[in-house]
Amino acid sequence: MIYFDNACTSFPKPPEVVESMRDYYLRIGSSPGRSGHSLSLKAARLIFEARENLSHLFNVPRSERLIFTSNATDALNLAILGLLTEGDHVITPSMEHNSVMRPLKYLLKKGIIDLTIVPSSEEGYIDPDALRKSIRKNTRLIAVNHASNVVGTIAPLEEIGKISGNIPFLVDAAQSAGAVSIDIEQMGIDLLAFTGHKSLYGPQGTGGLFVREGIDLKPLRLGGTGSKSESWDHPDFLPDKYESGTPNTAGIAGLGQGVKFILNKGVDEIRQHEMRLTQSLLECLEDIEEITVYGPRNPSEQTPTVSINVRGREASEVGYRLDREFEIMTRVGLHCNPGTHKTIGTFPHGTVRLSMGYFNTYEEVGQVLEALREIATIP
Repeated sequence: MIYFDNACTSFPKPPEVVESMRDYYLRIGSSPGRSGHSLSLKAARLIFEARENLSHLFNVPRSERLIFTSNATDALNLAILGLLTEGDHVITPSMEHNSVMRPLKYLLKKGIIDLTIVPSSEEGYIDPDALRKSIRKNTRLIAVNHASNVVGTIAPLEEIGKISGNIPFLVDAAQSAGAVSIDIEQMGIDLLAFTGHKSLYGPQGTGGLFVREGIDLKPLRLGGTGSKSESWDHPDFLPDKYESGTPNTAGIAGLGQGVKFILNKGVDEIRQHEMRLTQSLLECLEDIEEITVYGPRNPSEQTPTVSINVRGREASEVGYRLDREFEIMTRVGLHCNPGTHKTIGTFPHGTVRLSMGYFNTYEEVGQVLEALREIATIP
């Protein structure tokens, strides 16, 4: 079996991720911050260590500014719905995921915000100057996907961060966190949303949001936090303000170990390996006349995510044959991102997405290419 669906969920996970979750259930099993006994304290320590690891990875100066959520969608909803109010204007490129576009479109339909969608190029590139020219007096948010989940194109965050100035800059790092270097200070990021189950090697049901000091978001959930239990008023300090309810302690423990794995390996080492795999895949795809490749087609300007179509074949047929005949796992369709497919000209049928990860090999790339050649040339 060959797994080329890492842009959806990374697989396999580092062994220490699985072991940390198993150890939690076998040896701790308690809720953090709810009790004063030793097991509860150990659970709280797991949460603290994961928060510290993530803060180190993203260069977050104060780890309490990093909020745990259930995924990137949860984090993006908190950032968007928690920040925007009536009369605000938002700028976002045309390549955004539904996790950004659906909350924004919801607020637009309600008449709460104005929205400017800046066209991206067919390769997925964002023109920072076009974003700058869209700024108005009432612009309250610039929201940008760091890396496309369809074609992998990496956005120039540092340049956009300088353009945003005092306007809050929200980055969707679902596809890039762990795979591409992120420095919230250098890039001028005010809000960073990420998920745990992709390139951070954590389990599903984990994610988070960095909130820069000075940005006040309305909590989307109120309730138990384990702090200020004597009051009916919700805590106003971080991270408790945004972390109501019992956390996914086992999941966060696994996420913490996934991030520790990345810190030990180094983002640069992971990035270089994935770039080499991407280069190998792209070079050989160019030799198959029947295959169209979308996106930058440049490993240094994209994540290891490559979208293709085979002439005369539906994407669904290609994905089905890769799975059933060759045991190659991919994802086909619109990838929760109709805006990108409209931009690159593949709407409404979508593409076959080949997304690699750190644990994939050159041998696997070769086997995928042989399978694609057969599908492309043999009826």
